[in-house]
Amino acid sequence: MEQPLNDEHFMRLALAEAQHAFEQDEVPVGAVIVARNQIIARGHNLCERLNDFTAHAEMQAFTAASEFLNGKHLDQCTLYVTLEPCPMCAGAAFWTRIGRIVYGAEDEKRGFQRWGNHSEKRLLHPKTVIDGGVLEAECSDLIKSFFARKRKKLS
Repeated sequence: MEQPLNDEHFMRLALAEAQHAFEQDEVPVGAVIVARNQIIARGHNLCERLNDFTAHAEMQAFTAASEFLNGKHLDQCTLYVTLEPCPMCAGAAFWTRIGRIVYGAEDEKRGFQRWGNHSEKRLLHPKTVIDGGVLEAECSDLIKSFFARKRKKLS
């Protein structure tokens, strides 16, 4: 019997998506959605390319997963994302009814868990399970190096 792949495995694939974003001068956030140990969707930030502030990695992955499943509910799926989702993406996750969210680095400024007076239970579907900190250092380092590079270009 085949062993199920673990969270680190899938987060490394999300990191590869984030690296694609980095190479395209997008904020390096990547996401994959998994159902039954199989990747059904991938995404990375496309905000600059599409001139669309809603083109976050999670949103790209939600759309691809819904198309793959031919349905809008992702309750049997896990979202792996390199950065804690923002409130917009958490709201979208609520509507998809995603079963589980696994994120790498925390977003201390714009992460959904710190936004206003909301708690994670209000922003996400009540059945959604959340796990954070998977490959946190690698995810955080990629974001930090992106913004360091941006600051260097400006000086």
